[in-house]
Amino acid sequence: MTNEEQRTPQGDQPGDEVPVAGPEANASGPAPQDEDLTVDDILSTEQDASAAGDPGAAAEAENPYLEDLRRITAEYANYRKRTEANAAIEKQRATAAAVLPMLSVLDDLDRAEQHGDLEEGSAFATIATKIRSTFERLGLESFGEKGEPFDPQLHEAIAQVPVPGTESETVLDVIERGYRIGDVELRPAKVAVAVGG
Repeated sequence: MTNEEQRTPQGDQPGDEVPVAGPEANASGPAPQDEDLTVDDILSTEQDASAAGDPGAAAEAENPYLEDLRRITAEYANYRKRTEANAAIEKQRATAAAVLPMLSVLDDLDRAEQHGDLEEGSAFATIATKIRSTFERLGLESFGEKGEPFDPQLHEAIAQVPVPGTESETVLDVIERGYRIGDVELRPAKVAVAVGG
C-alpha cells in the first residue's frame, strides 16, 4: 500500500495523512508533535534565569533547595550553641549537687578561723587550705562580705540592726557565706543588715 492509497477520501488536505508504518516511518525529519507551536506560544512562555543570561540567578534556579540548606545550617548552628550551653549548665548543676553536702565543712572551717583555731603553720590550717583549694578547683565561689551593699538576690537577711548614719542597707556581719558554681547558686549568704536608725 502506498502513501496515496492511505489517504482519506476527503481529499489532499494537509494534516489528514495517516502515519506510514514500516521502513518509511524511520526516515529522518522532525519528530511529530502533539500540538503545533505558534510564535505567540513561544513568546508567552516564561523564561527561567539561565535563559536570561544571569549566571548567579541560573545557579539559584538550578538549585531550588539552596535556601532550605541555608536555613537548616543556621538551625543546626543554633542547636549546637544551645546544647553546648545546656551541657555547661548541667555540668555545673551536677558539680553543685556533689558539693552541696560539703558546705557544712566549709562553714565549720570559717567558724574555726574566726575563733583562732586555724593558726598559721598548724596541721589543721594546712588541711583547711587543701580543702578550700579543692573546692575552688571545682569552681566553687563564695560571696557575702562585710560592708558590701545588701542585695536580696544574693543575701538572706537574718537580722536587721539599726545603725545611726546608715544611708543604704549594708551587710554588717556574715553569719554564713553564700556559694555558687558558675551560674548555679548553691545557697544565699546569711547576713545581718545594717539599716538607718
